[in-house]
Amino acid sequence: MMSSTMHSLKWVLLDLIDRCSGLRCFKQIHAQIVTSGLACNDLVANNVVGFLVKNVNSVDYACDFFKQVDWRVSSFPFNTLISGYANGDKPGAAVLVYRRIVRDGFVPDMYTVPAVLKSCVKFLGKGEGRQVHGVVVKMGFQCDVYAQNSLVHFYSVCGDCGGATRVFDEMPVKDVVSWTGLISGHVKAGLFDEAISLFFRMDVKPNVATFVSVLVACGRMGYLRVGKAIHGLIFKRSLGTNLVVGNAIVDMYVKCESLCDAKKIFDELPERDIVSWTSMISGLVQCKRPRESLELFCNMQTLGIKPDKIILASVLSACASLGALDYGRWVHEYIDRRGIKWDIHIGTSLIDMYAKCGCIKMALQTFNELPCGNVSTWNALLGGLAMHGNGHEALQNFEEMTKSGTRPNAVTFLAILTACCHSGLVDEGRGYFYQMISQPYNLSPRLEHYGCMVDLLCRAGLVDEAQELINTMPMQPDVLIWGALLSAYKAKGDVELSQEILDRLLQLKLHDSGVYVLLSNIYATNERWADVTRVRTLMKKKGIQKSPGSSVIEVDGKAHEFLVGDTSHPQHEDIHVLLNILANQVYLEGIFSIHS
Repeated sequence: MMSSTMHSLKWVLLDLIDRCSGLRCFKQIHAQIVTSGLACNDLVANNVVGFLVKNVNSVDYACDFFKQVDWRVSSFPFNTLISGYANGDKPGAAVLVYRRIVRDGFVPDMYTVPAVLKSCVKFLGKGEGRQVHGVVVKMGFQCDVYAQNSLVHFYSVCGDCGGATRVFDEMPVKDVVSWTGLISGHVKAGLFDEAISLFFRMDVKPNVATFVSVLVACGRMGYLRVGKAIHGLIFKRSLGTNLVVGNAIVDMYVKCESLCDAKKIFDELPERDIVSWTSMISGLVQCKRPRESLELFCNMQTLGIKPDKIILASVLSACASLGALDYGRWVHEYIDRRGIKWDIHIGTSLIDMYAKCGCIKMALQTFNELPCGNVSTWNALLGGLAMHGNGHEALQNFEEMTKSGTRPNAVTFLAILTACCHSGLVDEGRGYFYQMISQPYNLSPRLEHYGCMVDLLCRAGLVDEAQELINTMPMQPDVLIWGALLSAYKAKGDVELSQEILDRLLQLKLHDSGVYVLLSNIYATNERWADVTRVRTLMKKKGIQKSPGSSVIEVDGKAHEFLVGDTSHPQHEDIHVLLNILANQVYLEGIFSIHS
């Protein structure tokens, strides 16, 4: 039992360590700790390690401090030292400490292994971790759940699911930490089906971390029914009020595009953090419901919650989808006003927003103001230039991109082919398509790339070349390709080839109305009413309905969408009266201009 004198000395030394400002001062305290024998005291050892890890760069000095301690009496100081480095910002130093003290005679125990493996996890030291695994086998720690769980976690985080599974299978006893470590490892490696299968094989009760991992897997795979079943298990365990679990459930429903369920859970959360709002706002944008995402963003601001960069990037994407330029500018001003540092995501979103809202000059200015960019940034700029018919400028920027050392990807070439298509640059389009599939890029064209080329050739009247390209495609043409081809045949007045396309459409299972309507119009122009009836009957049989046209207009920072034939707007009568006045005015001005 510690004497009162020793007890008093301990507290004096602890206070001195807390107030210590440097190594010179600490060396005096060091002498007192060693001579008093207090180095073995748990509290003193903890405080010493805390000081050494933060203030002393020399690993050798840290090891020498405990050299006089007999590890057979207490391994605690040594394990605490390793853990201190493992938990700090120099995890590699934990391995150096471990090697040094083992060289000096320290024999690791079952508490040493998890500490060293934790450091290996933080700097992804696969080789070092495997060496520790060898120590586990050599020391006979295979039956220790704590050590084995650390190994499962190590292999999982390092992406070696095979190694994690082998350790797991050899464990005589598995607890919830064992199962969760293996499941989360498979999720991190993208092996979502395997993770879900492991979850349903569990023979112990899942914990919060287990449920979160398997919900992520369900969301990534879009397994709504499985996700709902797991949601039911969570409800039975009364874990639904846990914020982390609640956020995971919301995210799962969002990823499965079940937004009604996601919104219901979101509204029922007893508390919400930035992750909750991010999941809902980003999810609405991804599911092409940008207007609702902006409304939710407004609600968030009303509650005084400060958005993070992810939410701001999502809101900018929503503005781009709606053409809500005023709202997008406000977000830009908010970012600058709050002093939020631009990163790649924010910069790319701003460029994309300005480009899609028609402000190419602002898109270029934003691009030039970015301190650094990547392929996504270039793609946003090139896509914006292509969209607005600035083909030559897009090609010039593409050349600058390649000169800068940024390697173009499939999205880049799609933007370039679109630019060629919108500007009628046939030869350039052929050249870039060939460049894409050749070295050094050697990219496989997707359906969208073929679609751009077919559209480019058809617009130039090169229908035969377009047809030849379609015949070489490794996949079935989509509705856009057939639409481009049909438009070209319509311009040529070639009804017979339109009949050939109709026969191809019958073999495919296209459900888009555009091609069928275009084909019907071609037959109607040529007064082939029987074929018109045939196409319309085919549409009715397949349940295909023509999607109504729509327009989006921004008024006072709010986007309004109008559908053809829609009378739900409270002021629709006044709107139609004004439209008729404008139409009559245009008609009269047209007559006057002709006569004048």
